[in-house]
Amino acid sequence: MKLLAAFIRLIRSVNLLFIAITQLLFQYCIVGPVFRHAQAEPVLTTPVFIVLIAASVLIAAAGYIINDYFDLNIDLVNKPDKLVVDKIIKRRWAIIWHLVLSGIGVLCSAYVAWKTRCWWLIPANIGCVGALWFYSTIFKKKLLSGNVIISLLTAWVILVIGFITHYVVIKRPDLYEQVEASKLMRRTFLYAGFAFIISLIREVVKDMEDMNGDARYGCRTMPIVWGINASKVFASTWLMVLVAGVVVMQAYVLPFKWWWAAGYSVIFILIPLLLLLRKLIKAITPADFHTISTWLKLIMLSGILSMLFFKLYT
Repeated sequence: MKLLAAFIRLIRSVNLLFIAITQLLFQYCIVGPVFRHAQAEPVLTTPVFIVLIAASVLIAAAGYIINDYFDLNIDLVNKPDKLVVDKIIKRRWAIIWHLVLSGIGVLCSAYVAWKTRCWWLIPANIGCVGALWFYSTIFKKKLLSGNVIISLLTAWVILVIGFITHYVVIKRPDLYEQVEASKLMRRTFLYAGFAFIISLIREVVKDMEDMNGDARYGCRTMPIVWGINASKVFASTWLMVLVAGVVVMQAYVLPFKWWWAAGYSVIFILIPLLLLLRKLIKAITPADFHTISTWLKLIMLSGILSMLFFKLYT
């Protein structure tokens, strides 16, 4: 039981659940209504969609494992009480599990590619596996590049569904002539953009939290290269971009009388972002930055849950 609990912690089971929920909500609250309005069946049938979720979750789990494998020395400084690799699970088994999960994830991707004829999905998800490996070995220690990679992979969780659906709709006009592909892509980029920006902010905040351990092992993250104050300015700027984006969205939905959606966004996204901006400016200790990181994850969850309003209103 101790080993099982350690493995569940190693693969970040809560984060994996978050990935699955995000894809479920996007498929049934964003994609679903567009196809229902066109009186067409969704491109991704339920069995194929479940396999796509499995591919995303397995590849992400493998990424968390390899990240902890290469971060062992840094984690000894930053979070010694949370160590799993080498303390509970041997490093050799961590590598084996990384390879097994990545392999099954790619096979799941191949199945989805075969069913949808989106053959580009196979190299795309192999690229995700490679990106996670090189992030852990090289780019995580570099200025900004690692942050951008993780943010892009976070956005990919949403983009992959939008791209597959849009690709098949365009390729099969005989079946999907009435489907509003442009509307689908606008919503895809809306949520993918939100996920990218908030993930980028969170990655920089986590770098500020882990600065001590990173500096000891030669990492060149933003807080180490630019300093804490410059990193705060970078994160704050993107927070303001996110705030502006949310405000613009409210201006867009209010003429359609989406009152509940607007109220939800103000209470659970906009106000928390503004409070977080103030908190970020005052943050000093690793504990402060850890709290901000947790807040950002909750705000991301609030943003993802807002997809439910598209199901309600469309």
